[in-house]
Amino acid sequence: MILTDSGFWIALGNRRDRHHRAAREAAKRWSGEGFVTTWPVLTEVCHLLVARVGVHQALDFMDAVAQGAVDVPEPPEDALTRASYLMRRYRELPMDLADASLVILAEQLEESRILSTDRRDFSGYRWKNTRPFVNLLLPYD
Repeated sequence: MILTDSGFWIALGNRRDRHHRAAREAAKRWSGEGFVTTWPVLTEVCHLLVARVGVHQALDFMDAVAQGAVDVPEPPEDALTRASYLMRRYRELPMDLADASLVILAEQLEESRILSTDRRDFSGYRWKNTRPFVNLLLPYD
């Protein structure tokens, strides 16, 4: 399964987003492997879709989630402690809860591939403290 960040879902749901075309192409290319994300990412996506595009896109997104477009596994028992540690470690970027939850999910699934519009942060974050992410949406230069 491929990790998915908020920016990917927002670009997919917003035709005016500069990454919309890349997100559509990535969704087609990688859908066979399945997508996975976290509750904090879902929250962020819904909030930003309502604010930037409209409530209908947020509702469409949640309908797709409810129909299985993305898997949302339960976080590990120590997720809150780990998120606090990660947000403190990457406070200079800074790291938000949604990004911390994706690092935790990468560790849980042992998966480094991610679809994200956030080149800067995900090029610097490390899961299991040393392993880099591979951004399939916007490869690093």
